[in-house]
This record gives sequence, structure tokens and C-alpha cells, in this order.
Amino acid sequence: MSKQNQTPTDVVRCEWSGNRANAWDTDGNKRTSEITVGARQKAANGNYLLGKFTNKAGKTYWKRWDGEISSTVDNSSSVEVPTDHEEVLNFIHSSYSLKPKLLMMSELKWKYLVRSGVRGKNIMMTGPAGCGKTMAAKSLVNSLERPDFYFNLGATQDPRSTLIGNTHFDSKKGTFFSQSLFVEAIQTPNAVILLDELSRAHPDAWNILMTVLDYGQRYLRLDEANGSDTIKVAEGVTFVATANIGNEYTSTRVMDKALMDRFTIVEMDVLNEEDEDTLLNYMFPSVDSTILNNVAKIATLTRTESSSDTARITSGISTRTTVELCGLLYDGFSLEEASEVSIYPQYDSTGGVDSERTFVKQIVQKFCDDGSSDELFNEEEMAEAEESVS
Repeated sequence: MSKQNQTPTDVVRCEWSGNRANAWDTDGNKRTSEITVGARQKAANGNYLLGKFTNKAGKTYWKRWDGEISSTVDNSSSVEVPTDHEEVLNFIHSSYSLKPKLLMMSELKWKYLVRSGVRGKNIMMTGPAGCGKTMAAKSLVNSLERPDFYFNLGATQDPRSTLIGNTHFDSKKGTFFSQSLFVEAIQTPNAVILLDELSRAHPDAWNILMTVLDYGQRYLRLDEANGSDTIKVAEGVTFVATANIGNEYTSTRVMDKALMDRFTIVEMDVLNEEDEDTLLNYMFPSVDSTILNNVAKIATLTRTESSSDTARITSGISTRTTVELCGLLYDGFSLEEASEVSIYPQYDSTGGVDSERTFVKQIVQKFCDDGSSDELFNEEEMAEAEESVS
């Protein structure tokens, strides 16, 4: 193995917890959210350390570290949660410091989210696409430091196989039943189980989850036949779901009211211009702040327009899109080029000059450097839109 010529600023060890590889630094702090899923999984499987390094551009990254560490990572208290009422109160009301900087969420909603998790509530994160629902859910998992499991129900083709298990045949064993990872998850005390894209799940998945999520029942039947095993949900298990709810999400399903009633709803807000600008400057400090501010303005104008009574576009630009766009800026693309590939394809071009895409182009081109497209956007409309968000 070649000798590494850099010393990392931080070192973490990755270990499996549920079906997620978590990262712990030498002080026992959880660093999972800072490192990509693939890097954590490879490090956990390969039993090697990851080091945090800085490249010439000042950007940090994690890679394998074969050096030695001076102290042993200790995460033995990772599932310990407060039980005394006073301790719970202190934890909830001091928890805002645990919120990652990349998650733009009000202090009140963050504390409400943490409180729901600590109290073992079923939580549903709602809000527009790309607003940070999954990030908020995963941030809660990291803050509570409990065993965690992740299930993307929107990508599930066979709900019964994912949530219950399958019957298999072996020439030596004969027919046997293999339980799913979900069955293991709900039997893990104090586990946090993330049910991503619940609104895209097949109705069969909702039917299976009904008794699991019901506070008065909290069990899972492995089969409808008499005498089949009934799995009880372990003490302290918390379910966190994410959902896109609304007519604009054509691939989602109308969620069952009985299922919705089993959750505490935490609604994610669409970022205002100031918060969007703060986030983008934090994520891309080497990109010109004026250009980042223009991106925030563009996003805000589209969101304002899409929610107006006389909207000329059906949806605003999501934070996920602005982050992708700024990543292109960081890689040397101009604002106009980045918009061409990341924003415009999201809008319909049917209708020519009256199309949604043309309208969005008018907004973007107003902020492009050369100023050659000033005549494409009505100044009075621009002023009205800016005034409405101020």
C-alpha cells in the first residue's frame, strides 16, 4: 500500500447500524451526513478508516485513510435516549444546535420534529419536491443516534416482499419463509425507520402498514392464514415517512385518509430568497456571491409566479435544482449554460412565445451578464414579482 502524503483533518470509522452504514469520528461524534452512502458502505464492509481532506480549490472530501488514530471510536451510547421528563425537555429545546447547516428549517419546526421523534410519534414530512424532506428525516435520524433503517417505498415493485418477506424452495430444506429486513427493523428497540416516498407506494404497502403504524395495534401479520406469526413492533420504534401531496405530482397516489391519520405531519417550507442565498453561499463559497444571489432571485421569482392567481408557470424551481445549477457554476459553466440544461427542460415549450419555458427563460436571461436580453421581460411585471416577495 502506498504511503499517503497528507494528514486528514478528521478520521471516522464506519459501522453498520440497521441497513445503514454510520460514520463516527475519534471523539464519538456521528458524522454520517457528511459522507456519501457509497463511501460509508465500502469502508464498513472493508473495515478501513475514512479521512477528511481538502483539495487545492478548498473543497473537502473523504477517502480511505490507512494511517493510525490516537483514540478509539466509542459509540456504545448511540441508542441511549433521554427518559426522564426534564432530560427530554432539555434535549428537545437545545436540539437546534444539532440541525445541520445544509438543512434550512425553522427552529420551531426542527424542535417539533425532534420532539415527535423522541416521543415515538409516527412522523410524515410533507412539502414540494426538492425542498429537503428526506434530508430533514435523515438529519433527525442522525440527531437521535438510534439504530436506523431506510426503505424507499416509491421504488418498491413488490410491497409484500419488501415489508414481509418471501417463500422460497430449496432442494435440501424444502419450502421455507425468509423474513424481510423490515421485519427485523420493527423488532429493533428504539429504531428509527425511514419510509421514503410513501405517497408513491403501491396501495398494498399501505394496507400492510396500517396495523404497524396504528398506536393501538403496532403489529405485523406475516400471513393472513390462521395461526400465522404476528410480529410486535418493539418499544421506542419511530416511523418517519416522506410524501409529496398535491395535484401537481402526477406519479403519486391519493393517500388513504386512515393512513394519513396515523402520522404527525411536519410540513417543510419553501425557502425564501434570503434562506436560499444563505444555503447556496454556504455550499459554494468559491462561486461569485452575486451570481449565487441571482440564482436565489430566479428561484424565488418562479415560486412566486407559480403560486399567484394568474400563474404563467405551474411550478417553481426547487432547491434541489438550484443546488444542481450552482454545482454547474462551480464547474465553470455560465449561468445561461447551467440554466439551459438544469432549468429549462423542466418547463413545457408548447405554445412558442407564450409557453412556460419562454417565460422562465425571460426571468433567467434578465440576470445574465451581457444584458442583451433585457427587452425579453416586462419591467413592470418584474417589479411586481419582486415586490410581492419582499
